[in-house]
Amino acid sequence: MDVPANRMHIHGVLVLEGEVERAAVVDRFRHRLLRVPRFDQRVARQDGRLVWTDDEAFDVDRHVVEETLAPPGGDLELAAALERHLHRPFDPEHPLWEAHLLRGYSAGTVLFMRLHHVIGDGVALLVVLLALTDFVLPGPASASNPFFDLLTVTAAGVDRAISAAQDLMPEALRLMRAPNEALERLNPLVRGLSETLALGRLAGRRPDPKTRFKGPLGVEKRLAWTDKVPLEDVRAIGAATGTTVNDVLNSAMAGGLHRYLARFGAPDENLTFRCAMPVSLRPLNAIAALGNRFGLIFLPLPVGLSDSELRLTKIHQSAQRLRRSAEPMVVLKVLDAMGRLPRFAHGALLKLFGSKATAVFTNVPGPRHRLRFAGHTVRDIFFWVPQAGRLGLGVSIFSYAGAARMGVGTDAGLIPDPEHIVDGFHAEMEALSRLCGRA
Repeated sequence: MDVPANRMHIHGVLVLEGEVERAAVVDRFRHRLLRVPRFDQRVARQDGRLVWTDDEAFDVDRHVVEETLAPPGGDLELAAALERHLHRPFDPEHPLWEAHLLRGYSAGTVLFMRLHHVIGDGVALLVVLLALTDFVLPGPASASNPFFDLLTVTAAGVDRAISAAQDLMPEALRLMRAPNEALERLNPLVRGLSETLALGRLAGRRPDPKTRFKGPLGVEKRLAWTDKVPLEDVRAIGAATGTTVNDVLNSAMAGGLHRYLARFGAPDENLTFRCAMPVSLRPLNAIAALGNRFGLIFLPLPVGLSDSELRLTKIHQSAQRLRRSAEPMVVLKVLDAMGRLPRFAHGALLKLFGSKATAVFTNVPGPRHRLRFAGHTVRDIFFWVPQAGRLGLGVSIFSYAGAARMGVGTDAGLIPDPEHIVDGFHAEMEALSRLCGRA
């Protein structure tokens, strides 16, 4: 699925307290990351197929780069430094990841990770992050990291990792379990009928309307990110309106998109387009395999609405219907088939998916306790999802230590100023807070 205008790369930032030595980062990667399969392997072509193979010339030092931000080292300088790397392909002769240690940032030392999506999806990479870090959980102290054991020992570590996840990130554990448990409860005949109907609905949906967010893509990309949003505030809005944390955040971002469009003239009140949202379908005992195992749901976003309350209600209702849909499993099967079909068929399937959506929205509920990396507290975590295919807008939510951040990634030709989307998001959160106060 890699094309120059949309690299299938995941980009993430860890803001670490204090000055972090490069040697400490290399040592942590050497003793933890490189014990996980894939991170010392490259992709090679063998008998016409792409396969994983060991990189015989692997050197971890090649993958850790030091840079210094331009002064004064604020968010603008950080964004400019990150954007220089977004369109760069990885060297196919070596593993498909890099770590950039960025110095001179006003909030600490930045560890900027670039990984190819082929290594793993959001859930798998969250477990990799936890395997790389240290944390303190309630109860008896343990001599080893259960997530590191899960990735490197055997499936026998699943129970211990689940127990740790219940304390560290219960929301992520619930989201990982829910889709698979729902599928297991279905009669096979009912499941087959549901999937057939979902496939029909997916294929029969009209393409999204043309807006400023949809059009021909270029190579250059732009990044922005929100301030921290306390999860306590988001939950209060949800409790007052009978909606969920995801509903509130998705509605605020849809409101930010509405406000962005309104800068060029009031959008039609009936304007709606969809975001493709990944849904993990990975059994908990299959995390160690990494790779990708997710489906998609296509959530309608009523971006034309100027009424924040009505927008939130509509998004909540749509999300409720989609939670009971077989659409994620259908999409997973289509993606699996795509990997087995001749290359000429890929373009048609990508066009099908690309026409049904305008953006990618993803939500990864992270740890509620602070992590430490190589002896330094992780102050902040935020990331950006690849847009894929012909989509030029990606929104990534990551919650950590009681707050959420959204990363916004855009095609520079379509949306050269994603910071205005971020401004609109914060304005919508304020509007929803006022709504909560009235309730």
